[in-house]
Amino acid sequence: MKKLSHIITIAAGATTLALLSGCVSTGPHGDPNPVAYKPHDRGAVRVKVSLSKQQVYVMEGSRPLLIAATCVGIPSKPTHPGHFTVFRKDATKRSGSYGFYRKGDVIRPAEAGQGSGEYIGYPMPFWVEYETGYGFHQGYVWPVPRSHGCLRLHPNVAPKFFELVSVGTPIDIAQHQPEDETIGKNVPRPHDYNDPDPAPAHMISSKAFAKPAGPLLIEQ
Repeated sequence: MKKLSHIITIAAGATTLALLSGCVSTGPHGDPNPVAYKPHDRGAVRVKVSLSKQQVYVMEGSRPLLIAATCVGIPSKPTHPGHFTVFRKDATKRSGSYGFYRKGDVIRPAEAGQGSGEYIGYPMPFWVEYETGYGFHQGYVWPVPRSHGCLRLHPNVAPKFFELVSVGTPIDIAQHQPEDETIGKNVPRPHDYNDPDPAPAHMISSKAFAKPAGPLLIEQ
């Protein structure tokens, strides 16, 4: 696998600060698989979201821990800007609004309350909730706003993000972030956003919540 490192040096008076903006390898389909660094102090972790760039910055002070593309809400169901705090994490969350109805061997997609049989919500793996009904979760990361207000993260990213943040981690969502012009330049975006969902039998099973093998965070 080819690794790409970007080092950005910022001069502040006589002080020079080096920021590592991402060692990015690629997954099996060529999609970005950014490195996530283990924080030295979990209490110092902060998350910044740039709505205009559709990017997420997980920071520990001035130290970037993870930088990745995200997908934000459509204009009619936008991702709300503001200052928030993580208050719930659920690695195996399912949607209460959209999903599948299973009746015997038949599995059909449907909205909740619109089918017969056992309702099983659409998987929203590695859910990190910061506003009631809004959170980060694994999903298709389109290059344009596509969600219903949540912040989607690629399967290569969502488990790492989930590992980095804690209940109480501050979240700052704004149209622009200062990092957009420094470490946020040239962040690679996924290409598999238009792929079809796996088979319904997979989506209603625990396989939909599989975590990648190996350590999620590395020491630096």
